[in-house]
Amino acid sequence: MITCYDIIKTLVRTEKSASLEPERKYCFRVSPKANKIEVKKAVGEIYKVKVESVNTYIVRGKLKRVRREQGSTTPWKKAVVTLKEGHKIEVT
Repeated sequence: MITCYDIIKTLVRTEKSASLEPERKYCFRVSPKANKIEVKKAVGEIYKVKVESVNTYIVRGKLKRVRREQGSTTPWKKAVVTLKEGHKIEVT
């Protein structure tokens, strides 16, 4: 059985995602198989908040090069979660 901790991998803390926090938007790295409904339930259960909406997209892997060998980083799924008015996630 899949748990909420299998769906939500980590909270993404970048300069761009930190600038979205005053708008009650938080970015998460999620399982590629998870859909918006599962992400909404998992965030609500883990952080005890009410979720207004969820937007997801696939972040493409970047091309990397080491000497003559060329490869790419792994693509991953990102979810931008908007919380309802009056709710926020405490980030330390």
